[in-house]
Amino acid sequence: MCIYLIIGVVLFSFTHLYPAIFVTNRQAAIGKIGAGPYKGIYSLLILISLILIVIGWRISEATYIFKPTDWDYRIALILMYPALFLFISARAGSNISRIIRHPQLSSIILWGLAHILSNGDSRSMLLFGAFVVWALVEMFFLNRRDGDWQKPDSLPFSRDIKVAIIALIAYTALVYGHGYFSGATLMMP
Repeated sequence: MCIYLIIGVVLFSFTHLYPAIFVTNRQAAIGKIGAGPYKGIYSLLILISLILIVIGWRISEATYIFKPTDWDYRIALILMYPALFLFISARAGSNISRIIRHPQLSSIILWGLAHILSNGDSRSMLLFGAFVVWALVEMFFLNRRDGDWQKPDSLPFSRDIKVAIIALIAYTALVYGHGYFSGATLMMP
């Protein structure tokens, strides 16, 4: 497996976990260098990790661990709509946040599982499996840091409909445009 992919995944995970695990260290760093420079360094580390992930993905050889079946592809396609709905809900706001404490991290878990199911190769297991594990670990440390969950106030149902429509548009664009932006066309059963 490509070392760039491994380093990229570890750097991405650690950079995202740092604020949830090392709360006092983060505050001390912001106190020393300021919020702006801290955010700049944080963003640079995320950018570097993503570049390493892309380079590592492209130069890694994909060894199949299992051959996805037609059902694996169908399940992956089904999982991607709620993944998009949850991801968009985390930013746009919907009533799902009254049911699921971490909609964005939950979306990453669904996204990762969908991609593991639909690919079945070693580099997909590493990359998407690492994202699933990171999201679960992140949830644990965020819950520990933030304490008891205070459910947000109810929002108008129209917000849920709006998020559902945006997710459907994004889902359609991703299904039909996947090959253009990722270089990998979807294997339709």
